[in-house]
Amino acid sequence: MAYYNWILAFHVMSFMSWMAMLFYQPRLYVYHREHADNKGFDEVVKIQERKLYRFIGVPAMWATVLSGATMIALNPALLYSGWWLWIKLGAAAGLIAYHYSLGVYMKRLEAGTCHKSGKFFRAYNEVPTLLMMVIVIMVVVKPV
Repeated sequence: MAYYNWILAFHVMSFMSWMAMLFYQPRLYVYHREHADNKGFDEVVKIQERKLYRFIGVPAMWATVLSGATMIALNPALLYSGWWLWIKLGAAAGLIAYHYSLGVYMKRLEAGTCHKSGKFFRAYNEVPTLLMMVIVIMVVVKPV
């Protein structure tokens, strides 16, 4: 199990990369909605949205999920170490759902069929922060 800590380090780095995307993608949607009348700006933001989602977000999400699953497979006793892991996994499932919702919004924004406001995306941008707080507290404090 000497390599377990390497997998854990990779998991943390993957999670940090994924969170960076989850924090920034909705911010791009705010810019997209608030500057929809500026076609040149709009096209640049669409490119940024696609690249961030596909080339950073998707690989980072899968790296996080697979490294986490590998750690559980290597140490299945974690599943019986208390409710903290189950709460963490529930919050992680929430992040995955949020991630895919960003993909849906990206496609709608690109097609011009998204009618959510910049204000909506500012508020929606807080969802990953709340889920991240649950995850970190569960892993570090293990309160339950």
